[in-house]
Parts: sequence; structure tokens; C-alpha cells
Amino acid sequence: MTFLVLALGILLLCTFLCLYRIGAGPTAPDRTVAIDILGTLVVGFCGIYGLYRGKDFYMNIAIAWALLSFIGTMALAKYLEGRSFDE
Repeated sequence: MTFLVLALGILLLCTFLCLYRIGAGPTAPDRTVAIDILGTLVVGFCGIYGLYRGKDFYMNIAIAWALLSFIGTMALAKYLEGRSFDE
């Protein structure tokens, strides 16, 4: 139980660091990487909370969030590169 609380605390600290990088990032790729890491942290939160509560429903949310985060990051990277979605 203590490990899960410690892991949630570390993930919360990392979340604030990512939010700082999103707000103060000097370039758009820095912000993109921070947004991608934030999506990974949400997956971590869902996984740890699912272990804490003993429910597998949160693991399903984590998988769906990971897929949406990946697709969103790829779309944002293509947009920042200047290409359209059909290339």
C-alpha cells in the first residue's frame, strides 16, 4: 500500500513538471514531447489506481488512453512538420 502511495506521489510530481514544460517550453516540439509524456503519466495513474482499487476497468481506460495519446501525438507531429494527414 505504501508503494502505491509513493508511486502516485512521484507521478504527481512528474505531472507538474510536464505542465511546467508545456507552459514554458521554448519550442513547439518541446511542448509536444511534454504532452506525450503527460499522456503516459495518465496511463500510469490509471494503472496504479486500478491496482489500488482492485478493478480491471481502470486498465481498460489506460489502454484506450494510450492508443488515443499515440494517435494524437502522431497527428500533432505531422501538423508541426507541415504535412497533411493524407501524406
